[in-house]
Amino acid sequence: MIELVTSQINKYIEQLHDERVVELFSQIPSGKMLRSKLILQIAPFKEAVKLAAVVELIHMASLLHDDVIDEADLRRGRPSINATFGNKPAIMLGDILYSKAFYELSSLPSPLPQIISNAVTLLSLGELLDVELSRSFNPDIDRYMDMIYKKTASLIEASAMAAATIAGKDAQRYGLYGKNLGLAFQIVDDILDITQDEATLGKPAMSDLKEGKTTLPFIYLYEALEEPDRKRLLKLFKKELSRDEKLWLEERLQSTGSLNLAKEKATKLGEEALACLDEKDEKLRSIMTQLIDRTY
Repeated sequence: MIELVTSQINKYIEQLHDERVVELFSQIPSGKMLRSKLILQIAPFKEAVKLAAVVELIHMASLLHDDVIDEADLRRGRPSINATFGNKPAIMLGDILYSKAFYELSSLPSPLPQIISNAVTLLSLGELLDVELSRSFNPDIDRYMDMIYKKTASLIEASAMAAATIAGKDAQRYGLYGKNLGLAFQIVDDILDITQDEATLGKPAMSDLKEGKTTLPFIYLYEALEEPDRKRLLKLFKKELSRDEKLWLEERLQSTGSLNLAKEKATKLGEEALACLDEKDEKLRSIMTQLIDRTY
């Protein structure tokens, strides 16, 4: 059914009757469509296809804006829209996708529009918080978790809640699964930014620290280091890292157990999510397990 979602998205873009938008949209690299897969797994009905397509448009729009804010040159291993066409077309394309998504969302039955639109508000608040946190090294785990909940997990949570509503299932229970799925997804992403190479990531390794993102492994590292090494870590924030500096970080992240602590946090969130599910939700269990164990 995921092909039906892709087809619906393309129909939405064609309905805009704008060749430039079609051209720009065609250059957006395709992703994993995690939110659509989650929606269709909870509600495997044709009625859920439109919801999934709307959510994907919203997600794409947020990434377009995110790349402009981060001044990112790559998205999923390919040149980003802002790098290829400039910031202004990227921002406007994001606005167009948001607007079209909300137009289509308005035709869905209540409470789906309220569930999804509330998540988009949280997503935007999370983006703003991410910008604020990037001004200096953030050693506060609670602020980090609040940011990734709003910026990443809230839309996944809302996707699960909306799909459960369509299917006549417990929206709160599936929402908790979606929330923890989103939180774990982001933490694993943060770990992979450190452990994987550029060919796998589609961007330079440890680019998060350079971009001013204090991710969970680095917060745990800061907590574990003595003062002289803490000062050295702070000096590497938002800096183009040399090979020796990357090696120093890798060694400290391993020796302090900071990477393991981050992985344990993601695993715990996954276990809490699985506890929300029935035994028959085997594919949802598989989605969470594969997410925790993924290497890309």
